[in-house]
Amino acid sequence: MLFEGTPFELDRLMLVRLLMTAVLVIVFVLAFRAPKIVPRGLQNVMEAGVVFVKEQIAEEVLGKEMGKKFLPLIATIFFTVLFLNFSGVIPGLNISSNARIGMPIVLAAIVYIAYNYVGIRKYGFFPYIRHSIVVPDVPVALHVLLIPIEFISTFILRPFTLTVRLMANMLAGHIMLVLFFSATWFFLFDATAWMKIFSPFSLLAGIAFTLFELLVICLQAYVFALLTAVYIGQSQHAADH
Repeated sequence: MLFEGTPFELDRLMLVRLLMTAVLVIVFVLAFRAPKIVPRGLQNVMEAGVVFVKEQIAEEVLGKEMGKKFLPLIATIFFTVLFLNFSGVIPGLNISSNARIGMPIVLAAIVYIAYNYVGIRKYGFFPYIRHSIVVPDVPVALHVLLIPIEFISTFILRPFTLTVRLMANMLAGHIMLVLFFSATWFFLFDATAWMKIFSPFSLLAGIAFTLFELLVICLQAYVFALLTAVYIGQSQHAADH
């Protein structure tokens, strides 16, 4: 839609991502530009969100000290996924910014770098790899089977599943909403007279699925942030494999 034919060309979904990112930044600036001791209004809402991430994700998984250290990363992941997902139910935008694989890959790559950095910094590169893939106290012969499984699970499947889980859930929700509301339009304006009676049912199904999609939007942000904390915690304690 913009700058076509250049390295900076932007399609509709990229513009939606930029818009939702701007909304996220503006909301946080407005909420915390003049914080009050007793929060009210937008500050109260956003502060409650940050406290939720702090207490129910970061500190719950990593403990108070580590949770405080990694709260900025985990909170950024949580609110980025949350706000980018919300574009899927906003009229005129109608698609989650995470419904195409590019943004989920970026988020998963950030998490991948973070948890591996934590492990390498604590143990060193090769000891961290060894702690991550070698299961202690098992017969030597089983290592032939377990080491490849642990390596694939830790260093390949984690970023892959983070990416696909987020993208697939948001894309599936987008497709379902398109089907319900497109069916409503068809029954109202294009179908024969007797089929118009189905339009209220498809409309109600679309509204109901929109409410369900709101739950999925919040749940996906929670799961992504939670797994970020879990992976960091596992890297921090890789020697306790």
